[in-house]
Amino acid sequence: MDLKQLDYFVAVCESGSFSRAAVRLNLSQPSISRQVALLEQELGQRLLERNGRGVQPSDAGHALLAHARVMLSAAEQARFEIREMKNEPAGKVVVGLPHRVASGLCVPLVREFRQRFPHAMLSVVEGLSLSLREGLIAGRIDAGLLFDPAPTPLLKYENLLRERLVLVTPSGYRLPAQVSLPALRDFAMVLPARPNPIRTLVDAVLLPRKISLNLIAEVGAVHSALSLVERGLACSILPESALLLGAQPPRVCHSPIGPPAMRNQLMLAIPTARPLSRLTLETVKLLRELDFRRPH
Repeated sequence: MDLKQLDYFVAVCESGSFSRAAVRLNLSQPSISRQVALLEQELGQRLLERNGRGVQPSDAGHALLAHARVMLSAAEQARFEIREMKNEPAGKVVVGLPHRVASGLCVPLVREFRQRFPHAMLSVVEGLSLSLREGLIAGRIDAGLLFDPAPTPLLKYENLLRERLVLVTPSGYRLPAQVSLPALRDFAMVLPARPNPIRTLVDAVLLPRKISLNLIAEVGAVHSALSLVERGLACSILPESALLLGAQPPRVCHSPIGPPAMRNQLMLAIPTARPLSRLTLETVKLLRELDFRRPH
């Protein structure tokens, strides 16, 4: 059995006929039939059964089809990686960043990327973690940073940072060294709306404890909530890094929450269902090296 025979066999199964597989592969139908026949002879099993519309895999064919797809995918990944090794990384890579991360990370990311890969181009897509996750799965984004993403076998996650959520109030508030969960009821709140990961995390901690907040408004993003707090309109529950968003420290007070502490996670996400170019792999290494705690 060789890869060419497996490739022809998969094409016939997916096309449903030898003639359509021949068009797909740009080959003659007899040459495809001959290779599939040799494969059947080697395995001692009939792999395809004829029906009124063409052919379909037999039981043995279905068993082989699953293995053939895995072997062809592994061979393509190997060819891809070997070809990529011979040249300096080039081409284009698309990186997804949440708005909050992009505001502090975009400049050092582009600067370092330009120094390391002068013949490549970086495209930064900003958005909410939920939409970035969808872009990664759909193939529009090559690698991304996500806050508390939902698990999926289509993405591989790597934890880069855990940070504590804090109560943020307008300036002038007298806050204790730590704010208990029940005490959060005493503050008029503005929070990111669901399905923002911060809101999901807050609800996951407070709702089982039957702690209801005095919620006066919902917003689309963390920086909007911080702006409302800074203008004295409400308080909020935000990650510590949100206080580093602007060029100047915000005019607010803050205090940690707990016990238990609420912590969110910034995850590096890469697809598992398609080969990663050398440029993407090198960009992933660069993302791991960046300092997410320090304002840039």
